Amino acid sequence: MSRPPHALVVEDIEELARYAAFTLEEAGWSVKTVATGADGLRNAQEGDFDVLLFDRMLPDAEGLDIVEMLRAKGVQTPVLMLTALGQTESRVEGYERGADDYIAKPFNPEELVARAGALYRRGQTQSRADLRRIGDLEIRIKARTVHRAGQHIALSPKEFDLLEYFSQNTGELVTRDMLLRDVWNMNFDPGTNVVDVNISRLRRKIDGDHDVQLLITERGLGYRFGPSISRP
Repeated sequence: MSRPPHALVVEDIEELARYAAFTLEEAGWSVKTVATGADGLRNAQEGDFDVLLFDRMLPDAEGLDIVEMLRAKGVQTPVLMLTALGQTESRVEGYERGADDYIAKPFNPEELVARAGALYRRGQTQSRADLRRIGDLEIRIKARTVHRAGQHIALSPKEFDLLEYFSQNTGELVTRDMLLRDVWNMNFDPGTNVVDVNISRLRRKIDGDHDVQLLITERGLGYRFGPSISRP
């Protein structure tokens, strides 16, 4: 059975946050609520959400500023703004800064479910090509985020490039020369351990103590990526 859609509600008015969460949960959603822009920014980056609901006026930030930061960081999760600002100018500004839709407060529960559902379906269509799954590892290419068994894994930009390359070649032998050429854009071996260091860091982060190891070294040949070897 597929998981229910996940929503993050960023709203500082507790009664309204509870009402939005209850409305969506009654419609089959899984919902997390937070009350500040800082928590919204962190959760939106690290969590596996399908739709983000942001209040326009938060105690520590303007909601659209947070949305703009998320877009700059590559997070493309659809955003529904909860706002009392209904003027056309405000909506246009929101669309230009990364919001996908608006709903005015106080909102009709059926409209909230309908608008969130429309954004969820749009996001699913867009994310099928964006999301790569290898075993219990999920890689979101545009957002440049990685989760394993539901847990967020923080990677450096180069580590993500390396993982993305391995995911493009799942099950295939990847040689050191291929990595130097395609990930580091080098047509020669610089004689450093840059590949080994980054492979070691990536393996430690994505495999850790997991029973199934994804990144395997084939001595004298290179590396192979995929859920093929389990710990004894």
